[in-house]
Formats: sequence, structure tokens, C-alpha cells
Amino acid sequence: MTQLSRALTEVAWRAVGGKAEAVDEVLFTAAGGIASAFPVADIAAAAIATAALGVAELVRETSGHAVPVTVDRRLSSMWFGFSLRPIGWRPAAPWDPIAGDYRARDGWVRLHTNAPHHRAAALRVLGVEAEKEAVARALAWWSKTDLETAVIDAGGCAAEMRSMAEWDGHPQGRAVAAEPLVHRAAAGLTARPTWVLPPERPLSGIRVLDLTRVLAGPVATRFLAGYGAEVLRIDPPDGDEPGVVPEVTLGKRCARLDLRESRGRERFEAMLSRADVLLHGYRPGALDRLGLDAATRRRLSPGLIDVSLSAYGWSGPWASRRGFDSLVQMSAGIAERGMTWREADKPVPLPVQALDHATGYLMAAAALRGITCRMTQGNGLEARLSLARTAKLLIEHVTDREEEPFAPETEVDRSAQIELTDWGSAQRILPPVRMGDAAMRWDHPARRLGSAEPRWLDE
Repeated sequence: MTQLSRALTEVAWRAVGGKAEAVDEVLFTAAGGIASAFPVADIAAAAIATAALGVAELVRETSGHAVPVTVDRRLSSMWFGFSLRPIGWRPAAPWDPIAGDYRARDGWVRLHTNAPHHRAAALRVLGVEAEKEAVARALAWWSKTDLETAVIDAGGCAAEMRSMAEWDGHPQGRAVAAEPLVHRAAAGLTARPTWVLPPERPLSGIRVLDLTRVLAGPVATRFLAGYGAEVLRIDPPDGDEPGVVPEVTLGKRCARLDLRESRGRERFEAMLSRADVLLHGYRPGALDRLGLDAATRRRLSPGLIDVSLSAYGWSGPWASRRGFDSLVQMSAGIAERGMTWREADKPVPLPVQALDHATGYLMAAAALRGITCRMTQGNGLEARLSLARTAKLLIEHVTDREEEPFAPETEVDRSAQIELTDWGSAQRILPPVRMGDAAMRWDHPARRLGSAEPRWLDE
């Protein structure tokens, strides 16, 4: 449904400060869709198109020539799942065995237990060992609201299944509805940079510091790396995401630092002082407690393009609540609507983690528009996005019209180039964007967390 892809692109592009007429430069190809109660294929194509428009605008600014953008809706939908196709090896499972949907006394609750401390919090509340049947038995005695509250209060992650109407009436749902899709504010007027950005590799030389984890932020920085940005991802000493790291570290270097220690924070501040873009997904206030509040970040890097992400929005009672794509789907009514649509007896989420992926590409678009504004006006940028607000965009454009499903994947959908990841050989799905001479490609394969030193390449 290319008309909806275009309409969603216009909404998103305007949200990051772009001019609506630029959407005319985008050609959407590949009819079809993905079976869902929501227009997943269209949000995929639109989010990727919005990020691509950010690249096209930058190329036009640096070269003086307009660049047509072609977005393949089918390939876009594939990239919203997993782009990696391992050869002779298998990635780790993306979900912890305890994670999932459970029937409570009066409805459904989802537990997110991929992080060990989140799993431990849920098990403490339920008073059971890490065994799925035991969790199900214990949880069945709880009301869904009481269980959600108890797990959150214990430091874990959970969400009860609400309908869209219930979310609309919820204080957090109302708060999110009043927020823009992208909060944007110019910040830190400084001298214009002396970047030399070649049209065929438009982000070459741009330094991106990545403080994000699953999944939206890593998607954003993967896209930026695809056009030449030097992306340095920083994780804590003991962090790991084995189910998704091979998917999202493509084109990046990955280092570790403990920002709670003075030595780690000093090293981070030194890198931040030379960064052009910072993406972070810490909960609101977390960086402040580490001595890295917005004013400090701006002082260290006056023209910084500072893009941040939250789960449940930036206002309302849940602004600081832990959350992930699957939990926001439960809270916002997406899983309940899917259950009704499929006439199922349990929650039916989106077929892919579309809130994460869409928000990631919108983060990339915000960063790209910040780079262009820094070049033309000399100011930095602060941008904030959330999974819950992206969910509202998807819900607002729900349609009952079903399209023919996309053709199944074949070998011709995969790049002929073999990617020598840290886990073994693999192929990638072909890039979903074509844009003149600015090809989406990555300078090195996916790597393990902590495989690089915490420093820029020229240090």
C-alpha cells in the first residue's frame, strides 16, 4: 500500500523537521504486505524512507544535487525482522526461557526477563525458581495490575495487556498522546564544522557515540554506519545481548567502559568531547546521576547532536518506567487488538518488533537532520523519541485492508558478499534503500561486544 507508506513518511519526515515536499523524491516499490492487524510493511518502509531522506538531504546540501530515493517495501519489512543469514552456525536465542505472556487471574501479563537482574526481580516477586511452569502456576493467582506493579517495583519489567481504549484512558496513554512524535530543540550554537562529506559516502568522518542497547538505538547506529559514520558502541563491563548482537553491531566498533568509575567516566568524557553525535537509551535521569547531564554533555561537545530514547514517553507517571517493544505493545493495546483480529485466545503481538525498528530509523533521521543543521546553521540538536509515541503513530494509521503477502525470501534477496562476523560466515539481506551513488554498505562485519578499545580510530 504505497500510499500509506508515503503518508507515514510525510508524518515522520515533518516530525524530524524536514520539508514535506522532499517526500516526493521517494519511490516506493514492491506491492504486498505482512499479515497483521496493523500496517507493519508501511511503517517499515516509511521509517526507513525517513532515514534515507535524511541522507539525501545531506548529500544535496554538500553536493548541490538532488538525490532520488528508492525504498523497497518488501526488503524494508525483512530488515524489520533479522537481516543476518548465518552460514553453518546459529545465533543465540533472542528470548530468555522465562520471558513471555502469562495468564493472570483476570487477564494477561508479559514478563521481560532477558536481563538477569530483570529475571531475578520477577522470580523474587513470584517466589519461584527459574522454571516456566512454576512461574505460570504462581502468576495465575495474581491480578494482572498487581503483578505488573509488583514486578516494576522490584526492579523488573512487566506489562499487563490493555485494550487501545484502556490505554487511551490511562494517565500514561494520555501523556504520550500529547507528546510530539519527535521532541526537537536546537542547542549549543557554535562554529560551523569543517566536515568534508563525499556524496558517495556522506557520513564519512562523522563520529557517533552509541550508548544504546536492544533494539531501537542499535538499529539507528547501524543505519548511520551504513553510510560511513564511525560508530563506537559503549557497553558496561558485564553487559551482553547474545540474541541480537550479531544482528546490530554491523559496521561498528564495540568497547566497554564502567561509567560509574572515575577512570571510565574520564575516558568517556574524552571521547564525547570529540563526538559529533551521541545516541543514548538510558532511562530519563540515569546519565544525570552519572554526572553526565545534558548541560555537561553540551559543555564537553558544544555542537553535539544528542538523540535519546525512552520506552514510555517523556512525560506522565511512567516517564521513567523500564520498558521494551514487547511490553509497550501489551500496554498500548496492540497485542489485544491483534488477539481480536486473529480471533485468538492469547495476546497476538506484531509479527516483528516494529516499534523498536521504526523508532530506530526515526532516531537516525533525527541525527541526520541534526548533522545537516549543524553544517548550515552551526547549532547542535537535542532530540527525544519513545517507543510508546511510535506506537501511537502505528495505531493512528491502522487499516482493515489486507494486502497480498510478500513473496517468500529467496537467495536473490541476500547479498552475494560473505560477511565474516565474529561468530562465523553470514550473508545479509540486500539493503532496502537505493540512493544514487550513496550506497548503503558497511566497512566491517558484526563484532562481539567489548572487542575494541574505547577510543576513536585516529587516537
